[in-house]
Amino acid sequence: MNSSAGRSALVVGAGIGGLTAALALSRVGWQVTVLERAPELGEVGAGLSIWPRAWKILADLGVADRLADGARPAIQAGLRRPDGRWLAKAGPDAVERTPVMVHRARLHEALVGELATRDGVEVRTGVTVTGLADLDDVDGRGPADVVVAADGIRSTIRNELHQRDDVRYAGYTAYRGVTAEPVPGEASTTGGETWGTGVRVGHVPLVDGRTYWFATANRPAGETGGDHHADVTALVGDWHEPIPQLLAATPPSAVLRGDVCDLRLPLKRFDHGRVVLLGDAAHATTPNLGQGACAAIEDAAVLAAQLTGHARIESALVAYDRTRRPATQRLVRASRLVGALGQVENGPVVAARDAGLAGLGAIASLLSR
Repeated sequence: MNSSAGRSALVVGAGIGGLTAALALSRVGWQVTVLERAPELGEVGAGLSIWPRAWKILADLGVADRLADGARPAIQAGLRRPDGRWLAKAGPDAVERTPVMVHRARLHEALVGELATRDGVEVRTGVTVTGLADLDDVDGRGPADVVVAADGIRSTIRNELHQRDDVRYAGYTAYRGVTAEPVPGEASTTGGETWGTGVRVGHVPLVDGRTYWFATANRPAGETGGDHHADVTALVGDWHEPIPQLLAATPPSAVLRGDVCDLRLPLKRFDHGRVVLLGDAAHATTPNLGQGACAAIEDAAVLAAQLTGHARIESALVAYDRTRRPATQRLVRASRLVGALGQVENGPVVAARDAGLAGLGAIASLLSR
């Protein structure tokens, strides 16, 4: 068993993955410094689904208790067509497999709050890391024992190590929003997805009664300007309820839009000497399976466990790579496939897809994943 006393880690990036890694490492005795480019800590976005494995990790780290009044089961009703016709309904056992739903900013706040109670952890904001050379002597004590690159999908460190830009545009953009107030009826109790022709909508209630929703549409990359609320209303404003209700209850200024991207596969490895990639820097995925944040949380737990269980740091990072790279790359591929199915535009292919989903009862694999 490895003794972690006196060992130090630099974590680049204070997103969900980076902060979870800092917590997990501090819990096993590491000294951790987190470097964040933004001038202050914070997170934007909307809802996140946290699946059971990741929730257990958050519980072990003391974070789940901070979310006790900020999470609720993300119960799914099923999958529909734009006219409201059901393609598949969730079975009676879906609740047992459901994740909990939290607001991304609330989870980030809980991680920051728990970190503030830990000795041996320092978070520095307003620090831009342009490359590994910037990390040679951050604390005046020489190089850290481990550098954790948790600097997101456009990771500076990953691009330096691999000498290429691995980001791939998935071919569609995503609109996201949260209603200003609870919407009565179905939207306040259950979630679901609706698949059209090249367009999808999903929604799920948050713990405070408001509803998080998203919509995806096939668009050229980079078209992120304009009135997002008007755009998404033109796309799906005449679909079945509660979709028009949700749009009407969402302030135009609260609608976010961003191109959906993931990483080209495969990265040859996540470990490079004493540098390790984590979260989106290692395996950014499209959001179709709702497991991107969970994968980063699981990365952090596995990294801490391997560093505790190996005497040599390099061996621990190799073991981390061998555990997390195959699992996360399967996730990236599966999410990419679901997105391809959901964004089909060819009429006959859409009809065949919908018939197949209805005939197979595919909701078990799509909404209970």
